[in-house]
Amino acid sequence: MSSTAPLIAGLELGGTKCIALLATGPDDVRETRTIATGSDPATTLAAIEAVLDEWAFDAVGIGSFGPVQLDPAAPDFGSITATTKPGWTGTDLVQRLRARYEKPLAIQTDVNGAAIAEARWGASRGLHTHAYITIGTGVGVGLVVDGRPVQGVTHAEAGHMRVPRAPGDRFKGWCRFHGDCVEGLISGPALAERFGCPGQELPQDGPQWDLFVHDLTGLLHNLVMGFAPERIAIGGGVIAAREHLFERLRTRLAESLGGYGSIASYAGELDRRLGPPGLGTMAGPLGSIAMGLEALGA
Repeated sequence: MSSTAPLIAGLELGGTKCIALLATGPDDVRETRTIATGSDPATTLAAIEAVLDEWAFDAVGIGSFGPVQLDPAAPDFGSITATTKPGWTGTDLVQRLRARYEKPLAIQTDVNGAAIAEARWGASRGLHTHAYITIGTGVGVGLVVDGRPVQGVTHAEAGHMRVPRAPGDRFKGWCRFHGDCVEGLISGPALAERFGCPGQELPQDGPQWDLFVHDLTGLLHNLVMGFAPERIAIGGGVIAAREHLFERLRTRLAESLGGYGSIASYAGELDRRLGPPGLGTMAGPLGSIAMGLEALGA
C-alpha cells in the first residue's frame, strides 16, 4: 500500500465485542484492538475513544449492530434505536465521535458495511447485487444493489424475518421483539437458550444443526425469491467455525427453491453463489474501513 493512502480508524460494534482497527485496507492493517461490548454504552465508548486517542487517522468509519438511524435528516442520526442489546437503545454514536475527532465520518450497519467491503475487496467484486448475512449475537442481512445498501424508510431487518417452523419444533424463540423470528431461532444467544449450552459447545454434527439449517434455509429461500442476489456470503461467529454446514445449506436451499422458473438455474449454481465471505472473519472489521473511505469519497 502507498504511504499516501488514507488511514482510517474503523469501528465494528458488535453485540459481544467491538473491534477497532487502524488501516488503509485489507493489505495494510496497522493495529487491531478488541473491546468488550458492555451493558453500559458510556463505558464501552470511553474505552473505544481511549484507543482512538492514541492513533492519527484521516477519517472514521463505523459498522454497528442495529437497528441504527441512518437518515441524515433525522435528529437522532447515527444513534442506535430500539435494540435487543440491553442498555444500548438510544445510544448516540455519530455526534459523539464527530465532535471529539472532527474528522470525516460515515456509518452503516455492520452487515451493510461487511457487504460493501466484500464488494470492494472480497468475493463480491464486480457484482451488481449481493448479500452478506452475519450469524452471531444477532442475525443481520446486508443487501447491496448497484453499490449501495438497500434502504427504505429505514435499513432492512431481514434477520427478523419469520420463516416456517420445523415440524415439532416448539421453541418459543429468543428475540424479545418477535420471539421466533430467524434471529430468535439461530443467533448465538438463541442457540444457547434453545439447547441449554453455548453454540460453540454443541457437537459439530449434532442433531441441533438440523434445526439451524432448516431455519436458515427459510431465510435464504426468501432472500433468493425476493432479490436473487448474485452471491450470498454468510459470516459471523456461529457459522465461521462450522463451514461444513454450507454443503447442507446448498442442498436444502436447492430443494426449497423447487425448480421454479429462472430460479432453477440459480439452484444449480449454489457452489459459487452461496458461501463464506471472501474476506473471512475480517469482512466485518473491514466494513468499517470501507465506510471511512466512503466518508473521504475514496
